[in-house]
Amino acid sequence: MKNILLLLGLVFSLPSWSQPAPLKDALKPHLSTLDRICAAYITKNYIPGLSLGVIYDGRLVHTVNVGKSDVSLRAPATSSTVYRIASMSKSFTAMAILLLREEKKLSLDDPLAKYFKELKGLTYPTRDAEPITLRHLLTHTAGFPEDNPWGDRQLSDSDKDFSELLRKKFSFSTTPGTTYEYSNLGFALLGRIITQVANMPYQDYIRQRIWKPLRMTSTYWEYENVPDILLAHGYQYLEGRWQEEALLHDHPKGSWGAMGGMLSSVEDMAAYLQFHLSAWPPSDLQEAKPLRRSAVREMHRPSSMNGLQPNYMLNGRACPIATGYGYGLRWTLDCEGRTYVGHSGGLPGFGSHWMVMPEYGLGIVALANRTYAPMTALNMQLLDTLVRLSGLMPRLVPVTHILEDRKMKLGALIVDWKGAEESGIFAENFFLDYPIERLRRLSADLFARVGAVRSLGTLVAENRLRGSFTILCEQGRLEVTFTMSPDNPPLIQSCRIREL
Repeated sequence: MKNILLLLGLVFSLPSWSQPAPLKDALKPHLSTLDRICAAYITKNYIPGLSLGVIYDGRLVHTVNVGKSDVSLRAPATSSTVYRIASMSKSFTAMAILLLREEKKLSLDDPLAKYFKELKGLTYPTRDAEPITLRHLLTHTAGFPEDNPWGDRQLSDSDKDFSELLRKKFSFSTTPGTTYEYSNLGFALLGRIITQVANMPYQDYIRQRIWKPLRMTSTYWEYENVPDILLAHGYQYLEGRWQEEALLHDHPKGSWGAMGGMLSSVEDMAAYLQFHLSAWPPSDLQEAKPLRRSAVREMHRPSSMNGLQPNYMLNGRACPIATGYGYGLRWTLDCEGRTYVGHSGGLPGFGSHWMVMPEYGLGIVALANRTYAPMTALNMQLLDTLVRLSGLMPRLVPVTHILEDRKMKLGALIVDWKGAEESGIFAENFFLDYPIERLRRLSADLFARVGAVRSLGTLVAENRLRGSFTILCEQGRLEVTFTMSPDNPPLIQSCRIREL
């Protein structure tokens, strides 16, 4: 590339969402690679069985099923096998809370004490603490201690047990609203709020308002309701053999299941991932149940940052990642600027994880039947493998009418800037920052090298008011990147031209 730049305003890098995406078939030659990776992974990690699905462009495009769902019967794992998905349940609970908000039955800023008379007069760790709200519970910032080992064993507790816990109040590790700390207790509280506000058990509300619209017909709260032929048995690996773990019941009235009680299959979870991916990019498409797309995107946004792993290894290379937490969902940004949203799950006998890459329209879900099986690392490896091998690029951002209009008019003026000041397409700052005579002189030098214009290339949008296009000339090519102002109608405030 020739090191010649004509700077006419702010310089910014090309957007990740505006690269052209290949056809669906680009993934196909590389999907079988996942089968080999998964087979080796369960052997290395002593996992009895694994079921996995890849979602792309709104459909389940590939499944991997290796190992056994029931070791004693040697029953094979399948895409219909029903596994306990543990904390993957949390995003369903969060979605139910947002549905109740849409019904104007609650606010995320409601204080917790509004819903629990037992918590009136709750003593906080510091006098200046803000009262716990529903938003704190959704984002693990209520000040409760990390409680995975303890919380796992509360799943079958009754409502009476839970009420007794509330009467004794809570122990805090931090002041509410200051720090992220993962809390199963927080999501158990959200489950009881759903039951109270919806006037039905949270299990029924989630079943009717989320599972049913998404046609998740193989998803359950109670394992005894799962057909024996479909139920995955859970195991831990001890002293060279798999030892079966007792499955925990979901209490009939429910107390802790909202934090991790669900059971589901790859086929059902694929529908759930497809719905999350459908929220991106923002569009004018008709809304679909269960939740408005803007609310789904709100779930995805990191409300609290909770980690930086500078030494994270991805497919054998160092790739630092930053992590955050939205509403019942984890958010990850990797070293290449790629965003992931999803959640893991782990309970005695099971480990699971799902993850979507919104900019790519790509997702993956993995369900396994070994205690805390490390599915997050596997899914990151597989998604990175698919993107790199296939050359998959982020989905295109739609080009707005005004962006296309400004591109055509800018393309016609940029050779000699004749009539540019009177064109009405430039913001008030433009010619103050870049005097017209200087622009004409620089353009004359540039086009003397590349020759006359032959054609303008297709506009690639970064967002509704910023984009880039190429100019094909007789002896070379130029790239033009421009951004517009917040005026109405928007006007060009800055631009960059470079010789390719």
